Amino acid sequence: MALSPATTPARDRARQALSSSHNWKQLAKFSLVGLSGYVINLAVYTALLRGAGWHYAAAATVSFLVAVTNNYTWNRLWTFHDQRGHVGWQGLRFLVVALVAYLANLALLSGFIALGLDKVLAQAIAVVLVTPLNFVGNKLWSFRVRR
Repeated sequence: MALSPATTPARDRARQALSSSHNWKQLAKFSLVGLSGYVINLAVYTALLRGAGWHYAAAATVSFLVAVTNNYTWNRLWTFHDQRGHVGWQGLRFLVVALVAYLANLALLSGFIALGLDKVLAQAIAVVLVTPLNFVGNKLWSFRVRR
């Protein structure tokens, strides 16, 4: 018996996930943590780029490391508090997700700069665009609930 597309397990899981208020609350918390990381990222990036004269890729790398440390700490303590596992393993998974998001960010940043966008504006846009990838990776892998 074949399942119709309307009754596939993936579609049912997606429908259940979207209807869960818990997931929306987590997304709101994740967004607030992300906003703090976003501000930190742009502040450090701008300071290194314009204040210290660093190359944009080096400034983006350091600002990423500072922001990801902030985000991991707050997501572990607040957003995904009830899903905490071993700090080291979750931290490693969080870092892997963050590195994937960072590579996507750096590709977008480089592309936007090549198109002539201001370097700070380009970073601001790139960070926003990779946020959904970051949330899904952390929700489904870094802080997933083991059953």
